[in-house]
Amino acid sequence: MTCDARHRINELSSPYDPRSPSPASEETPHERSARCPAAAGDLVRSARRLGYTGLNITHPCKQTVIPHLDELSPEAARLGAVNTVTFDGDRAIGHNTDWTGFAESFARGLPDARTRRIVQLGAGGAGAAVAHALLTLGAGQISLIDVHPSRAQALSAELQRRFSHARAHAGDAADLKELLREADGLVNATPTGMVAHPGTPVPAELLHPGLWVADIIYRPMRTELLAHAADLGCRTLNGGGMVVFQAAHAFRLFTGLTPDPERMLAHLATLVTT
Repeated sequence: MTCDARHRINELSSPYDPRSPSPASEETPHERSARCPAAAGDLVRSARRLGYTGLNITHPCKQTVIPHLDELSPEAARLGAVNTVTFDGDRAIGHNTDWTGFAESFARGLPDARTRRIVQLGAGGAGAAVAHALLTLGAGQISLIDVHPSRAQALSAELQRRFSHARAHAGDAADLKELLREADGLVNATPTGMVAHPGTPVPAELLHPGLWVADIIYRPMRTELLAHAADLGCRTLNGGGMVVFQAAHAFRLFTGLTPDPERMLAHLATLVTT
């Protein structure tokens, strides 16, 4: 599968994560712009003027880019987050392929995992996509914890409206020990653990072998959190699948072509070795 030079893609990313593998995963003529969130509007306008096919949007720009778009897909509007922008004439349209990327990765990597109770750390743009994916897949209840409690409360309220009141609630960091004791799984949807933000979002002593642990971070693939979990015998899921499957869905939006996710996964493994 090849893509000609008509498809020009740019990536709007954080200056903290300038080595995102998404461009290489998509194997498309691709340029990278590591910009501050405040520059999102300028980049959208410039890309539209220069004839770009679309934009990849990464942390921390997935919500700040929205005011600069003309339209949102139903999924992006529901989630309040955009990771893909396409251009239709003069219109910039925001999409969210993060949620389908995580859903596909989770179904593939942890196919028979229990999802009666899940603790999720992080309620930002990526966290909204992950929580939506888990509830769509049938999770019973998600407890959301964020460094900004109001953000967890807002996401919880939106999920309750979309699914049901009993299936999402905003938790308190002070209750994390008790929540994890009763949980089937833990998801890290925060930047903690990235190369630029080392560490673990959860003290290792709060993990237990009955948990499965997922991390949306892909650089490194084996975060400190996943390493601690694996040492305890927990089943783990890294962020590689999410980044590949979201890129595959974005590629279809950009080009109308269907990529080979197996080839993309293999290529990602050569780009990220740890």
